[in-house]
Amino acid sequence: MSDEERAPLPEPPYYAVIFTNQKSGEDPGGYAEAATRMEELARTMPGFLGFDSVGNDAGFAITVSYWRSEEDIARWRAHPEHAAAISSGRSGWYSWYESVTAKVERAVHHRLPKTT
Repeated sequence: MSDEERAPLPEPPYYAVIFTNQKSGEDPGGYAEAATRMEELARTMPGFLGFDSVGNDAGFAITVSYWRSEEDIARWRAHPEHAAAISSGRSGWYSWYESVTAKVERAVHHRLPKTT
């Protein structure tokens, strides 16, 4: 992800939801579409600040979404479409997952010069 693609984050404090997961074997269907939809939907939620996501060919991924408040995170978790995606993840998309919420109290961003 290039620096230009990253959402600018406000000065702390804000919250980070760290979603770590391992996809189970073959896609039982609908995962890619649901992931795209969750990204679109999250962007419309009050308090959503942005996200970063990485994954590998073995199906391991980490997504960090950033939120203004714990109340905003609770609304996101309770959204019916997100709740349905969580259910699908539990019933087949993932062999395991973990979600951790952390309050960000300090953040440092350095834009480094490009090397030739």
